[in-house]
Amino acid sequence: MNASAASLCSNMAAPVAGRCGFFVEKKKRFCKMIVGKGKVYCGEHATMEEGSSRRIVCPLDPKHTVSEDKLDKHLKKCNSREKPKPVYYVEDINSGSADGDETLQQVSLSERSRTQLESLLDKLKSAVKGLQFDMEDGVLSHPVLQEELNNPKNGDSAHKHLKQQSSILGHLEALGLLERGRCFVEFGAGRGKLSHWIHEALKTRDEPKTHEDLQLLLVERCTTRFKVDGKHQDVGVQFERLQVDIQHLDLSKVPLLSQKKLPLVGVGKHLCGVATDLALRCLLETPRLREETEPSRKRLKTSSEPSDPESAVSVAMPDSSSGPVLGLVVALCCHHRCEWRHYVGQQFFLQRGLGAAEFSAFCRMSSWATCGLRPTNQGHPTEVPTNQRGDDEEHEPAEETDAVNGFLSADEREHVGRLCKRLIDGGRLHFLRTKGFDSKLSRYVNSQVTLENVLLSAVPSSSS
Repeated sequence: MNASAASLCSNMAAPVAGRCGFFVEKKKRFCKMIVGKGKVYCGEHATMEEGSSRRIVCPLDPKHTVSEDKLDKHLKKCNSREKPKPVYYVEDINSGSADGDETLQQVSLSERSRTQLESLLDKLKSAVKGLQFDMEDGVLSHPVLQEELNNPKNGDSAHKHLKQQSSILGHLEALGLLERGRCFVEFGAGRGKLSHWIHEALKTRDEPKTHEDLQLLLVERCTTRFKVDGKHQDVGVQFERLQVDIQHLDLSKVPLLSQKKLPLVGVGKHLCGVATDLALRCLLETPRLREETEPSRKRLKTSSEPSDPESAVSVAMPDSSSGPVLGLVVALCCHHRCEWRHYVGQQFFLQRGLGAAEFSAFCRMSSWATCGLRPTNQGHPTEVPTNQRGDDEEHEPAEETDAVNGFLSADEREHVGRLCKRLIDGGRLHFLRTKGFDSKLSRYVNSQVTLENVLLSAVPSSSS
């Protein structure tokens, strides 16, 4: 300890009993770490004691140190060590084919000539010709959120999320999906607020079927603070959180789903780009324990349908160890983060004479729909977020538009961006149809709430 620290220490009380005796000069106080029996200093400051071994940086995590003579023991219990993969982790199970994608050279729009951009626009206009792009306004709500929406303590940000959650629950209700006796799989769950409100909506119902089980499976690839799912302890309700990337999630191996094999409903609030495609593959393409046969189909009557046998629908059975998929409701965003390899609408693009190169360009152009004329240095960062959802819905990057300023106005760029988004989503609708689902796109909230206001919903087709 140097002279200045020593003089300061002399004017201060001694370290708290059982706490480290090292004086942290920067903080002008003693270290607060607990020490071992008979020790004066904590592990981090143990080098201050005579005869102590040298401390070195942990090879697994440079943010902390370890005694050199205890390194082997530390590596076996360090929190940064590689942990065993869960049973439901199957590497790249929901990835598409990498053919032609790994050799694709990424070219930004600012590097393209005007001729190249005009060619891309011609291809876009040709591809969307004849497609139905009419989206209905579907701003719905659910009464379970009304009290929170009217709570003056909630700020603008909270109100924005509550309006979106309320509309998503309204769409689940309208499709007959908001019932007990099923498992809701929330992809990109974050804190789990959407699952929370699904649970609250079903908890308040006074129906004869309230004894039926309810499962809520929350999928999120990163650690999340302030989770709300741990607070629910209702009888008959099971909350389970899976910390895994959707890309590697095999639903057929999740123990919770094999217990009662409840029907599945997929939900998500702002699944960023590629996460939407991964979620669709995860729900509808999970192999049947690696069997070579095609997934079977099971006739299942949804709760909102009459008992007439002819009205029963054919529902995809992704795996014999889980229930059938009754539908999905997913809020879309960040089309610029889509990837050709994982995109479920590849066949849709190929049928229109388009491929990976055009898809990559259209993904970049899709950001024009929400960026407007924002300068590049004011845009949000383009790095992949720590989770697979967009908690800040307007986090599209501002693509450089100098090359198109000469022949496209701001309104025209916005229109082109929306066409790109709808074309990409058109491939997703096509994919769902091939899986036996009726699907649609809806504007589920006002654009003043969020510019990313499109909801993808799907239920089994009665003609499948």
